Amino acid sequence: MKALRGAASLRNLREQGLWKLLAADKAPVVVALLRSLLYDSDKALTSSVLHERLGRELDELRASGEDMPQSASAYVAEWVRQGWLSRRRLAAGASEEEYELSVESADAIRFLETILKPRSTATESRLALVMQQISRLAAETDANPQTRVAALLEERKRLDREIAAVESGAVGTLTDNRALERAREIISLADELTGDFRRVRDDFDKLNRGLRQSLLENEGNRGEVLDALFAGVDVIGESDAGRTFSAFWRLLTDPEQSESLFEALDAVTNRPFARHLDARERKFLLNLTAVLMDEGSGVHDVLQNFARSLKSFVQSREFQEHRRLHSLLKDATQQALVAKEQVRANQSLGFELLLTSSRIRSVSQWVMEDPAERVADTSMPEAAPSEMLAAADGDDEVQRGRAPRPRRADDHEVLRRPSRALPVGVCVWPPWPARSAAREN
Repeated sequence: MKALRGAASLRNLREQGLWKLLAADKAPVVVALLRSLLYDSDKALTSSVLHERLGRELDELRASGEDMPQSASAYVAEWVRQGWLSRRRLAAGASEEEYELSVESADAIRFLETILKPRSTATESRLALVMQQISRLAAETDANPQTRVAALLEERKRLDREIAAVESGAVGTLTDNRALERAREIISLADELTGDFRRVRDDFDKLNRGLRQSLLENEGNRGEVLDALFAGVDVIGESDAGRTFSAFWRLLTDPEQSESLFEALDAVTNRPFARHLDARERKFLLNLTAVLMDEGSGVHDVLQNFARSLKSFVQSREFQEHRRLHSLLKDATQQALVAKEQVRANQSLGFELLLTSSRIRSVSQWVMEDPAERVADTSMPEAAPSEMLAAADGDDEVQRGRAPRPRRADDHEVLRRPSRALPVGVCVWPPWPARSAAREN
């Protein structure tokens, strides 16, 4: 039975995004693209930036021989459909949506990193962390005052011995290897922490959708619906993820604690052992406070918008309209199920439905017309000067008395010709032969 339950659980897991990503035909290429675009540096990108960067990456992959036949937009749409990318809620005033890694994709990338860069087994830092947490858990759950006082007195003696040693000049520090090991353990834990808060934000989104659905299906009055709404908020707040977020947010927004964390991170990154960290690890430590604040703010904003939007949804007529539409759809579905037993799917009903000739399009397909795209080309190309224009310029100089024009042989030839009518639309230019004849007469 244990194997049967385990197999059922794994089958369900196989349908989720994490397993699908690792089992995809082009998993190495897809994971590498997701990691370079939305994991190593940027955590979220706008639609235009993501498509532009992904297009460049695809061109490089195709040049190296990889078979990537689709466009950047097609791959983004496919990854969203598979659950590997998620769209962020469009913020007020935002012109385009943003994309980020889903929780499943981030977990898959972290899992692969542990395989590519395996940590040393049974490290001292991990053992020390476990021992410290167990000791702290035992002390904070002890309800006996005598043992609590004895533990505190022992801790005070230890601190007194350490202070005396430092005052005497005996300052002990960790070796570079041990310090580097602990720093990487901290980075690993903090990286997982950011993923945890994304999961909390996804849980709030699911709760929002679930409560909206329950509001439509609940036939009670508004007071009952509001009571259920606030009860739902308390339930998520008391969950493990909710308590973790509440404690995190209180700690992070405490000015004293946040300043202490910032100073400690600055001191750690300036220690000599920190030079052995790679560029990504150093950047992660330097931006840890900002990253945690950004992730926490995102979860906090989702929770606030969640409460405000549901209140407005319940108190407005939009709530009633949605409920009425839901009731109509429910009744139509029930009638269709009854008619299914009486009417075959291919049976002719003898009824002709006239469809509208109007073309229905999404508003997102409309494009504003830019008059600058249809500006006519008013430029004029420069042509080489002709001999006739040069001759005309010479006659102008002669008429102004600046220089005598020498008689040419073709002048006499023109004068000896009998006059004749020219065809319509034909003119002689330049007219200087006639003027020359007039001057000779």
